[in-house]
Amino acid sequence: MHPHGAHEVDVASPITHSTKQRLLDAGMAMLLQHGYNDLGIQAVLAATGVPKGSFYHHFRDKEDFALQVIDQYMRAVHAGLDAGLGDGTLPPLERVRRFFQMTRRAYREEGYLGCLLGGLGQELSGVSEVFRHKIEWCFAQIAERLAACLEEARHAGDLPPRTDPRELADRLVDCWEGAALRSRLRRDPAPLDAMLDFFFAGVGAARPTQGLDSTKVRRCARERTIPRRGA
Repeated sequence: MHPHGAHEVDVASPITHSTKQRLLDAGMAMLLQHGYNDLGIQAVLAATGVPKGSFYHHFRDKEDFALQVIDQYMRAVHAGLDAGLGDGTLPPLERVRRFFQMTRRAYREEGYLGCLLGGLGQELSGVSEVFRHKIEWCFAQIAERLAACLEEARHAGDLPPRTDPRELADRLVDCWEGAALRSRLRRDPAPLDAMLDFFFAGVGAARPTQGLDSTKVRRCARERTIPRRGA
């Protein structure tokens, strides 16, 4: 990803901020619905009433635009992680599940179009190293946040002592992305609910003397097609 240099007018003028925000909001909705290859800049301009010159004032090109949409999406994801994982009155595993339940509600409001990262990753990871690395980095950020909460669960005795919280977080993200794809295909939340029930039932059934059944947990990750780190 190439950093986008800020212009002085962006700092000084709330109007230009509003213009950029309208473009990003429209781009996120259109990328979710149509994907990257079918996204036309002219369609974004028509949807927002923004002239072409203003678009290229904020973004170098279509790739830069999509990458900044991903950055905005990740800000929302981190806000969701803050809300879902930040309530210290709830047990750690309940907080993790709460985050995914909140995400499920967001998917419902969008018509079960699924995860922007997963959709773009499936579409672009095989043809664009820029997007492949960007999206994998985003998934790693999410897994890192989840792993910290899972480490709390391990210390609390809710997970077996030998559990690797980061590996479990990676598998959880993998499983969720597969379920999100199935949910998008069906326009139905059932795969998301089934995945959460399956995953947390498996985690809850684990005993400190057993270790997690990694074969069972990994089974639901098979539908995710974005290469793992080091792939």
